Amino acid sequence: MFNLILLALLAGSAIAIQAMINSKLALLLNNTLLATACAFFIAFISVLVLYLIMGNTVKFNQLTQVPSLIWYTGGVLSALGVGLLYYLIPKLGAGSLMSFALTSQLICAMIFSHFGWLSLPQKTMNLESTLGASLMIIGLILINWKAV
Repeated sequence: MFNLILLALLAGSAIAIQAMINSKLALLLNNTLLATACAFFIAFISVLVLYLIMGNTVKFNQLTQVPSLIWYTGGVLSALGVGLLYYLIPKLGAGSLMSFALTSQLICAMIFSHFGWLSLPQKTMNLESTLGASLMIIGLILINWKAV
């Protein structure tokens, strides 16, 4: 379990760092959409190479069985979320933006888990989890006190 927690922390750090690097790319290119496209292109190539190096093969019948709604909404929401991060970091600052993003991600994930949407393991919200989310919101306010 400890290793999984370390991987989760690594994932969170990677997301924050790549967002800051790619927001710099957006400033240098003077175009957030182009920076987002570049980031997704490099990510696609990187993941594809890793996928193939690990000995996986493409199973086209699996690709065709995925509902269109899953393909498109996942991609569109990824582009929207990532593109907005790149756009907003220079305007809000990395710390402020990440505090808003993480709080909204946590609350959204709690709601999806509570109802078991998208076949997620169902985890009912309780007093403790609601208190934890409330403390995140309080932290969000404190982090951004002068900006609010």
